[in-house]
Amino acid sequence: MTAPIPPVPREIPDLPAIPWESTPVLKPSFVPVTAVVAPVRRSLVAAYRLLTALLAGAGVVLEIYLAGPARALSYFQVQSTVLLAVVMLVAASRSWRPRRALPAALTGAVLLYVVIGAVVYHVLLAHTTPPFTMTGATAPPARWHAQWAALQVLHTLVPLAAVLDWLLLTPASRMRLRQAAGWLLFPLAYLVFLLVRARSRYPFLDVTAHGYRHTLANALLLGLAIYASAVLLVALDHARPSPVRRRV
Repeated sequence: MTAPIPPVPREIPDLPAIPWESTPVLKPSFVPVTAVVAPVRRSLVAAYRLLTALLAGAGVVLEIYLAGPARALSYFQVQSTVLLAVVMLVAASRSWRPRRALPAALTGAVLLYVVIGAVVYHVLLAHTTPPFTMTGATAPPARWHAQWAALQVLHTLVPLAAVLDWLLLTPASRMRLRQAAGWLLFPLAYLVFLLVRARSRYPFLDVTAHGYRHTLANALLLGLAIYASAVLLVALDHARPSPVRRRV
């Protein structure tokens, strides 16, 4: 037999009051949308980023074929394009699978590097005398030849594709101002590499031709320009309209 159920007491003793000081206070916390909204597959975005990665890889391979691995990979724009190709390949995979987007600190860095390389080429190097070439040739590359095509792919088409991906396919307001200083580490490491070699592929950073004082002055001006460009990039990222929701 089951035990009888005890009767309910008519009077329930009062519970002690909870002091106000011990009451936990719930503080508001920011929870990103990506933490609660699952990403979706973006096939067209994945295809575009895959094509961008292939274009960047083709430009690097063509330049290595024309100039040789050691010479080609000593250029800042070639190194930046390699980084962009890897990032775009991973981003394409994440858009297709689907997965969370890559951190803005990484995508913003490679975007800054290829854009800076493109600006330096078109402003400082494209019309120099003697002409700037990555193969060491003394004559300017003829239009539509392999070296001319490699220069256009690395310094025009790939940066343009990266900018369009940022403007049209990437959520806005993801970059932070504190990331701008960290983006200078790669250009600083490249400058140290040039100073150790005491020989540069870029005429304005050539220690042999200008000496350390003039080269360091040019490097300082270039570094300030890169940092200003990084700050401008962050500001534009927050000012532009977001083409997609933050969940992608």
